[in-house]
Amino acid sequence: MADSALLNRLDGLVSRFEEVGTLITDPAVIADIKRFVKLNKEYCDLEKIVSARAAYAQALDGIKEARTLLDTEQDPEMREMAREELDANNARIPELEEEIKLLLIPADLQDGKNAIVEIRGGTGGDEAAIFAGDLYRMYMKYCEIKGWKVEVTSYTEGSSGGFKEMIFTVSGENVYGTLKYESGVHRVQRIPQTETQGRVHTSAATVAVLPEAEEFDVDVKESDIRTDIFCASGHGGQSVNTTYSAIRLVHIPTGITVQCQDEKSQLKNKAKALIELRSRIYNMEYQKYLDEIASKRKTMVSTGDRSAKIRTYNYPQGRITDHRINYTIYNLVAFIDGDIQDCIDHLIVAENAERLKESEL
Repeated sequence: MADSALLNRLDGLVSRFEEVGTLITDPAVIADIKRFVKLNKEYCDLEKIVSARAAYAQALDGIKEARTLLDTEQDPEMREMAREELDANNARIPELEEEIKLLLIPADLQDGKNAIVEIRGGTGGDEAAIFAGDLYRMYMKYCEIKGWKVEVTSYTEGSSGGFKEMIFTVSGENVYGTLKYESGVHRVQRIPQTETQGRVHTSAATVAVLPEAEEFDVDVKESDIRTDIFCASGHGGQSVNTTYSAIRLVHIPTGITVQCQDEKSQLKNKAKALIELRSRIYNMEYQKYLDEIASKRKTMVSTGDRSAKIRTYNYPQGRITDHRINYTIYNLVAFIDGDIQDCIDHLIVAENAERLKESEL
């Protein structure tokens, strides 16, 4: 039976919410950007819990009032209204308890970050590059639907279309927390444009989604970076590939190399490349965290194993299958056109179920 035990557990969080609300208006805190960003994130997370607690308290009060009315009221209409109120709130209580339990589980601190997405053509030659291009367009459409901003960092075109490699950043609300489920090997089964016998081929492309590191997340010394400047390749026009504007950065301690050739300005390319470099260095530590989670429970987020096939796109059957959750639908045309939210929602639900099981709440 629902009682106030859960509310009492949340009292301390309500006090902390009020405390953080005061702190983020303090000029001394605002001046410390690292602390200010951290407190802002905590405030947003606590706000969701406090809001859910208020709804839960309201439902408990509604149950109490409805029972009082049923015990004291003689009017049939009033009794009927009280019964409806009681049933509605009794049905709402388990939903709210589930929501609060999920909110109490520590979230992945990276979820609110922007993301760097890397798509590479895998097995299948030209067809793999064409499929990598299809995935890129799919994510572009999805980001457009979500209202997210996309910036291409670098790319290498395939000889018959598509991309051998495409790297881009996505900025917006909760980007990494949404796109992280796309990491892994995507497999396509279809008749390639180059196939003369009409046979179905299987090709693959890998997708890696990294949380974008903020400047204060990782300290990268300028002395540890080697900078190479060269002419951009691919479609240029307006002097993009006729001037030395492309940048390659090599982080000497780790050997990590990134490059950017998308902008006409050397400075803009270097700024973009630095963001990616920081994120890749940061991701080396974050990967250990993902591996630790994977050792404790089944996770819907790929730990970076490029042999992990997560999804199949079967064109002859118009079928999409996500192998992590046995999710199959037959709307491939809409899916490849950016309608991927339902699949992501199912992955989030499955991930949350695993997190609840792990926390034993």
